[in-house]
Amino acid sequence: MGAVTDDEVIRKRLLIDGDGAGDDRRINLLVKSFIKWCNSGSQEEGYSQYQRMLSTLSQCEFSMGKTLLVYDMNLREMENYEKIYKEIECSIAGAHEKIAECKKQILQAKRIRKNRQEYDALAKVIQHHPDRHETLKELEALGKELEHLSHIKESVEDKLELRRKQFHVLLSTIHELQQTLENDDKLSEVEEAQESAMEADPKP
Repeated sequence: MGAVTDDEVIRKRLLIDGDGAGDDRRINLLVKSFIKWCNSGSQEEGYSQYQRMLSTLSQCEFSMGKTLLVYDMNLREMENYEKIYKEIECSIAGAHEKIAECKKQILQAKRIRKNRQEYDALAKVIQHHPDRHETLKELEALGKELEHLSHIKESVEDKLELRRKQFHVLLSTIHELQQTLENDDKLSEVEEAQESAMEADPKP
């Protein structure tokens, strides 16, 4: 009765672990051991074959567990990379919007500069008529306006420089991430090659 129970346990483990685990060699050895166990002539020989089968089953279970862990880890890494890619895409879209806004501000600053030059030329013409009191008041008001526009221009230029630096940092981060992904792919290929080599060269 005990032999029948052990037989059922071994058969169930084979059905569970034998498919897709990549242990064809171990499965073949296990089948041979099972046949020898069934045909064993003595109790000692049968017990020895039985222990070999249990050892081979343990190796298959360990290999299967390791494969599942690696698979789950790869899935989590892929999800993380997809999240990072989406964040990068959003950052790039935001950077494009900021660049477009900065271009508008540059055009505005150019118009302000052009107006200032025109105002300066007009002021020189007006200075030839210092006896007009009302004209002097207008010039004073015009000077204040020019000063205000100058501050606006400086502020716009400062913002543009900041956006350029931020965009440069963003591009550097994207490049570093791409390099990291390439290194991870190479490392995964090396690990898979090592595992294949270990499975192809079994320990005696």
